[in-house]
Amino acid sequence: MQLLSKNLPLKERFAQSGKWYLLGILMLVTFFIWYAVVVEARTEMLTVAFLDVGQGDAIFIEAPNGNQLPIDGGPNRALMQELGKVMPLYDRTIDVVIETHPDKDHIAGLVDVFERYTVGTFLEPGMPSTTGVANSLDAAILKSGTKRVIARRGMRIVLDENVSLTILFPDRDMSGADTNDASVIVRLVYGENEFLLTGDAPQKIENYLVSLDGMELESDVLKAGHHGSKTSTSELFLG
Repeated sequence: MQLLSKNLPLKERFAQSGKWYLLGILMLVTFFIWYAVVVEARTEMLTVAFLDVGQGDAIFIEAPNGNQLPIDGGPNRALMQELGKVMPLYDRTIDVVIETHPDKDHIAGLVDVFERYTVGTFLEPGMPSTTGVANSLDAAILKSGTKRVIARRGMRIVLDENVSLTILFPDRDMSGADTNDASVIVRLVYGENEFLLTGDAPQKIENYLVSLDGMELESDVLKAGHHGSKTSTSELFLG
């Protein structure tokens, strides 16, 4: 069966062709309408996605109102593919990005984020780094014009009416310390649910937090420090 007969007069062939173009456009519009409906339904709850980027960290948080906050970006460009699984195709804005520390397995994927998305604010521990990937990230952030903020204990990011993220560490200038020691540690609270995300913080930093009076650490979910390494997630901290 031929959709367009060559025996039809030219005018009729154009008319028939136009009908198929119109049908295609209507189908495309219908797809995007339903896609938007599905995305809207999905974002009526908090999303915390631990992205599969290989040997590295990349966490994506989206509040019910749609505010988005990635933490770290993994070791390579795999982050872009993973973000495509949790963000709408048409979405090219991100509210806040947090870098826990400037090691390649946490920041390499963020270079593409600043090149492809409009980012509102960038939080970092204030650790100087002269590695190639750190320099590339600095250049991408500078070109984007994104606001840079040094993360310090007590800072609070309100993502939604019932969703907030509090910085627990660092609480001082860590520029002379090991990069892992300077990891930004955050506690995400959604109603009565809490997530504790610790970057690559070692046991000495974990135990320091435990020693602080009034430090609220109890959480429903703990991301094991340093990819589950024996240098993190001490028994005292777990307790």
